[in-house]
Amino acid sequence: MLKSTHRTDRDLRYLDFEARNGIATITLNRPEALNSLSPELLDELVPLLEELRDDESVKALVLAGAGRAFCTGADLKAVIAMFDEWPSYVRFLYRLTEAAVLLENLPFPTIARIHGYALAGGLEFLLCCDMAIAAEDAKIGDQHANVGLIAGAGGIPRLTRRIGKQAALELLYTGGWLSGTEAAERGIVLRAVPEVELDAEIDKLTSVLAAKSRTASSYLKRVVNRSTDLPLGTTLDEERAALLEYFSTSPHPREGISAFLEKRQPDFSE
Repeated sequence: MLKSTHRTDRDLRYLDFEARNGIATITLNRPEALNSLSPELLDELVPLLEELRDDESVKALVLAGAGRAFCTGADLKAVIAMFDEWPSYVRFLYRLTEAAVLLENLPFPTIARIHGYALAGGLEFLLCCDMAIAAEDAKIGDQHANVGLIAGAGGIPRLTRRIGKQAALELLYTGGWLSGTEAAERGIVLRAVPEVELDAEIDKLTSVLAAKSRTASSYLKRVVNRSTDLPLGTTLDEERAALLEYFSTSPHPREGISAFLEKRQPDFSE
């Protein structure tokens, strides 16, 4: 289990990690490279996400970036070197996809803290989070088209599902950037605030999430994620099955109802 008020015991060089009061924070920590995603960073990120997935003390995750940016995508210096060793690039792409899928499917709410640049793979990680709160002056975009590339860690389908085909294609074709405010208007991020208010806004949200049932959140998230892929009728069956499984296997529904009837705060400790 991760300690609730201390840093993980992992020896991390490219990430910063902290868990406090049920809220975990992973900070991409390559500020000199605008937190671009290197193979070494991904090799730290994947096992940390797996550890968080299995730690029932975690109620929510904030994903952030150190320095002047959230993340500017793949480390292109590393990528171009791997073009001469094609199996290395294939392994890198699969590792990047593995990290994205793990992030997307964590069994609790995830929030991207967006400041500075969130480009290419940075946008892909943003889209893997349940919610994103951005600084108003953040710079957000797919970027791949500007260097003759296309997204490869899920950015194309995730962006299309979030904002629709036409709006997604404009960003994907042009490589254009949006401000945090514009990204909020298009639904890419939940909302945008002045950068000085970013931490307070995220703290306000995570303080609410910390009081909720992680188990309930995991079932809720499972249904929401599958709702984007399945026909409505199938999703209705999925929702009902999730509810019945949750009610029959967890003490939290009974605790929540009892607390409401007894006019007290529920105890959703795992």
